[in-house]
Amino acid sequence: MTERLDGPQAPSQDGAPSPRADTPKKFRLGPSPAIAIVFLLPAAILLGIWVVYPIVYSIFRSLFDASGSVFVGVENFTTIFTDRGTLVTIRNNLIWVIVAPILVTVLGLLFAVLTERIKWSTAFKLIVFMPMAVSLMAAGVIFRLVYEQDPDKGLANAVLTTVNDTFSSSQGYPDARPREGDASPVAAKDGGVATKQPAQAGQPVLIPLVGIKANTMPTNAAPALANPPPGGLSGTVWFDFTPGGQGTSGAVDPQEKGLPGMTVEAVKDGQVAATTTTAANGTFRFDGLAAGSYEVRLPQTNFTAPYRGLNWLGEALITPAIIGAFIWVWAGFAMVLISAGLAAIPRDSLEAARIDGATEWQVFRKITIPLLSPVLLVVFVTMIINTLKVFDLVFIIAPASVQPQSNVIALEMWRVSFGGGNNQGLGSALAVFLLILVLPFMIMNVRRFRREER
Repeated sequence: MTERLDGPQAPSQDGAPSPRADTPKKFRLGPSPAIAIVFLLPAAILLGIWVVYPIVYSIFRSLFDASGSVFVGVENFTTIFTDRGTLVTIRNNLIWVIVAPILVTVLGLLFAVLTERIKWSTAFKLIVFMPMAVSLMAAGVIFRLVYEQDPDKGLANAVLTTVNDTFSSSQGYPDARPREGDASPVAAKDGGVATKQPAQAGQPVLIPLVGIKANTMPTNAAPALANPPPGGLSGTVWFDFTPGGQGTSGAVDPQEKGLPGMTVEAVKDGQVAATTTTAANGTFRFDGLAAGSYEVRLPQTNFTAPYRGLNWLGEALITPAIIGAFIWVWAGFAMVLISAGLAAIPRDSLEAARIDGATEWQVFRKITIPLLSPVLLVVFVTMIINTLKVFDLVFIIAPASVQPQSNVIALEMWRVSFGGGNNQGLGSALAVFLLILVLPFMIMNVRRFRREER
């Protein structure tokens, strides 16, 4: 009869059951708990000093007034939701959280998908990712220069004015005006300048203007020509001013320059019969006009200020401008993460969909996006956390005059505590409020990491 190996064991002589011969011994992988504690202790101490203690102290300090000696309870938190300036700060943070993460994620996705179809994808990724090597403070300095109002200094307005000047041939002279008095052949009319007497072909029309600043005079302005070429209705528009006061009023002197790019109209019976533009020496000529008398007019468009771009650092555009700088910095980060996710997608799934007749848009929308959803969620949540704690870009780019309109919670926390407010009670309350806003997204990330480990 065969004895069962898994049956009860016979007791030993002292009455205790003898151990099974086939029971495997348990071995612990890695270091013992004591050694693990020794190695983790320095990190735990630093974590407590730099993270846990500041959080606990900030919560404690938020319950006291500015001096830290009077207990005020939740009064500081009440101030956050009742002060008008702080409400603007919360509104700006809400705009950041809604706009910036979506744009960064979408741009990163587009860059990642498109770079798979070009040969020089590595170079493109390097260029897009390069801003990540720049600190946010340095990026703020760069974009402060980019957004300068003067097109000669700011890149953004230099591009806008160049495009505008390409399609607009008129030169603005906002300070130009005719001389006052009956002796002047022209006078202001309807915001422009017009001749006092009717003009006819063969009689040169002289239109002198004054009041033009040196920085308004175009560089291509040539010496004015007193006698324009004959033929048709012609004349000269010039800057009637000679340095030193040696010139003759109403006459073209040798040192006086013409005003190029001015729009000139020939008006008859209240209707514009023809339009032309002055040359570099200020001369103009109308060809093909019917015989008769005409009023020569410089319309109001000549006296409007030239296009100087947008006021990026003004109250209306400051927040979108800073968000643009944020996107420039983080779009490369999103592109690299999403590109790694694209590389992990099984190509047979995409090819199978194409064989079944799916278009590229259908493949992208119904296969690529669902398979990339975990990576997209990582990028999106990370961008939300970064936007909630954004500080450097707003502090550097926004001028002091518009910082109240572009303020965010992190900057307001510093400004209230150390930037002149000297109210660390309210500053600590803002820090706790910011921590409360960030915690849900951090918990979401931790749970996602645990699910992936399982």
